[in-house]
Amino acid sequence: MKTLLRTLLLLLSAVVIICAMLLFFGISDKPDIAVGWTPTRDDIARAKKILHEGSKTKPDEIGTIELSEADLNLAANYLLNRYSKSAAKIEVKNNMLRFTVTMTLPQNSLGHYVNISFRLGNDNSIERPSLKKFKAGKLLIPAKFAAFVISKVIRYTSLNDYFILATQPIKYVKFDQQKITIFYFSSLETLIKARNFLTQGGDGPERDIYRQKLAEIIAKHDPAWRLSLADLLKPLFELAYQRSTLENAIEENKMAIMAVNNYVNKKETKKLLSIPVSKPATGQQYSAFLYKRIDLAQHFIGSAALTASVNGQVAKVAGEEKELSDAQGGSGFSFIDLAADKAGTRFGEMATSSPESARKIQKAMSEIKDYSDFMPDPRDLPEHMDEAEFKQRYQSIDSPAYREVSKLIDARIAETPIYNVD
Repeated sequence: MKTLLRTLLLLLSAVVIICAMLLFFGISDKPDIAVGWTPTRDDIARAKKILHEGSKTKPDEIGTIELSEADLNLAANYLLNRYSKSAAKIEVKNNMLRFTVTMTLPQNSLGHYVNISFRLGNDNSIERPSLKKFKAGKLLIPAKFAAFVISKVIRYTSLNDYFILATQPIKYVKFDQQKITIFYFSSLETLIKARNFLTQGGDGPERDIYRQKLAEIIAKHDPAWRLSLADLLKPLFELAYQRSTLENAIEENKMAIMAVNNYVNKKETKKLLSIPVSKPATGQQYSAFLYKRIDLAQHFIGSAALTASVNGQVAKVAGEEKELSDAQGGSGFSFIDLAADKAGTRFGEMATSSPESARKIQKAMSEIKDYSDFMPDPRDLPEHMDEAEFKQRYQSIDSPAYREVSKLIDARIAETPIYNVD
């Protein structure tokens, strides 16, 4: 028994020591690779296609996914930037995947970034890749020991579900020159869970609290009056403020934003985020407004939800893409809609960028007077421009004329009270 206890204590000490070494050697004020990934519309479309590639295979059938080195880098950077400003560089070389990863950390006294590099490879062609090399900063750690510690950290944290869903279906990986082929086998249950985890969707008692609060608001609404988006956001952020600490403020804000977006946008939510839309616990449905317009409320909260689920850069590109599409055959390009997209993106960023920012916006939103506190009036901006008129007046989204209007919108948002909270 004493020997067993001594062994367990040694293992625990080893885990503590290696975690301390990771913190000391891996954290730095300088990134190993530049962060601040700026995707194009084509990048986002391609990344989403890659991540949904597995859905083409029916449950309980063997499927394959072939990914080039460029595909791997695109998908990795798309996923990493869902959570923080990060960067990944992946190389396929000598039957190995070589990873270099830099992630931005919350404000702390140790450093702004964590830099790690590692390699995954096969000893033969019919097995799943395993860890072959691991470095925290410049510190090389024995691969088997690093794999042991990582597995223990994953097992006893919320990462465990993600790890199981990501690795369990994989049977083996074949390496070729600058590409890999993944052979996998997924059950229906695994596919559903994977979709919900990747998109932060799904149900649960925590989300039910916000949906129930929303239902109470709708039930009490006077149908003789327009339903303001502020009427939905203010009480839900009051609830988030009451329920939150620094540890859970970001997640509470995400749930509040998603609850409102699911109600306001309904069909659009599924297109934007690919998640199941929950019906509010009430039979009544009112349209939400900003400045007497339904579309502004939809654009604002839709962009906030997209930012909370993915990131602000993706939301920005998606907003411009939507307006350019409208110019080609929809309602026309609208700087008014774009202003709502930009304000919603800023709102989503502040609500989820850091625990401190999340708490500040909870308090500020619980004290707003009306929607002008979080959405500047955009109604004097140009809209309803078809493709020909847009090109005549602004040429493209990279022209000086377009950037001038975009900067005007940004300046108005910056002056809005909610975005100046101390």
